[in-house]
Amino acid sequence: MASSSFQCLILLCSLAFFFFATPSLAKTSFKPKALVLPVTKDPSTRQYLTTINQRTPLVPAKLTIDLGGQSLWVDCEGGYVSSTYKPAHCGSSQCKLAGSKACTTECYSSPKPGCYNNTCNISPDNPLATILTGNGQLGQDVVSLQSTDGSNPGLVVSTPNILFSCGDTSLLANLSAGVKGMAGLGRPKVGLPSQFAYAFSFNRKFAICLTSSTKSQGVIFFGDSPYVFLPGVDVLKSLMFTKLILNPVSTAGGYFAGDASSEYFIGVKSIKVNEKVVPFNTTLLAIDQEGYGGTRISTLKPYTVLETSIYKAVVNAFVKSLAHIPRLKSVAPFGACYNSKRIGSTRVGPSVPAIDLVLSKGVYWRVFGANSMVKVGKDVLCLAFVDGGVRPRTSIVIGGHQIEDNLLQFDLTNKRLGFSSSLLFRQTNCTNFNFTSTS
Repeated sequence: MASSSFQCLILLCSLAFFFFATPSLAKTSFKPKALVLPVTKDPSTRQYLTTINQRTPLVPAKLTIDLGGQSLWVDCEGGYVSSTYKPAHCGSSQCKLAGSKACTTECYSSPKPGCYNNTCNISPDNPLATILTGNGQLGQDVVSLQSTDGSNPGLVVSTPNILFSCGDTSLLANLSAGVKGMAGLGRPKVGLPSQFAYAFSFNRKFAICLTSSTKSQGVIFFGDSPYVFLPGVDVLKSLMFTKLILNPVSTAGGYFAGDASSEYFIGVKSIKVNEKVVPFNTTLLAIDQEGYGGTRISTLKPYTVLETSIYKAVVNAFVKSLAHIPRLKSVAPFGACYNSKRIGSTRVGPSVPAIDLVLSKGVYWRVFGANSMVKVGKDVLCLAFVDGGVRPRTSIVIGGHQIEDNLLQFDLTNKRLGFSSSLLFRQTNCTNFNFTSTS
């Protein structure tokens, strides 16, 4: 009888262990196929922001999204406290992965994140600041975010070793209020897309869908996923594709000779307005030996920036196509403005001539009125392109306004960009990812 009671006790303990331990084991063994981050738009700076949870204990860090940024960087000078922070020591595999070419042998302070002896440096980059780069030590720490099946957010997952640069508070200049750093989504191996792919064993692929609203959320996906927006529209099925081009010369504020650009360039061959080719010197669309020219995509430029001769040609072609509507006085920095009451409305925004970025035979990125026009005052709409001057570093920089409510998929493995053009055409938009329920 005693033996039987003892066996029952063992069985009960085993069952208790199963029921209490299994959820924990399931949580730790869960391997996400994709991750998701919400994106908001700051109404005053027009910057696109996200929040990640970092450190131990976890702390939410609001970050400005830099599509071409080489890495994650955060302000450590403002008080970075974490029991899991680890500096990356000189000559380590982490330093090699980051391509670090500098090392702090002695830091004149008590040890803390951003100030450890024998730690390699990776310069944090803020293209919006007057001083573009600062000193930053490479470290690693826990980052936590949500998984997704492409339709809904799922379980929260963590990875302990995301590399980032510890920056100074001064480098936060011109960033939105409350921002603690920048989320770099660029090409390098320490860019967040590559780090998340390595950490969770999925493809080096991510997609952004920026909202035009300052009151609702857009979304970033990392990894393989359908991209499903209410009411059940899978945007992945309707993407067109073009090559991602590597600029062999860095476009960062500070870099070493031989560094390639971490930005994303595409091969625009010509521009059409109202399906007519705009005449200008198309050699400006190629990247020269010094890294000048070409077309890149930016989340830091609020509007598309064109080299002066391209800008004048596009504005002239647009004005000519809209000759039946009288122009208003220009509103800086825009060159062509109109009374909105004289312009009709469509599903894809103001009824104005479409602008096509021609990428290859039969492949073009069409910019409809919602992305080509911007409201600048009561009853005033302007063509949302700006003059970038003569011989800018990049001839065309496609800015935030032009990519809002468009889904862009960056496939780093296959070196291609997938793009949807306006989701408004499909009767959805970037705010329609269902963050409110979990899978």
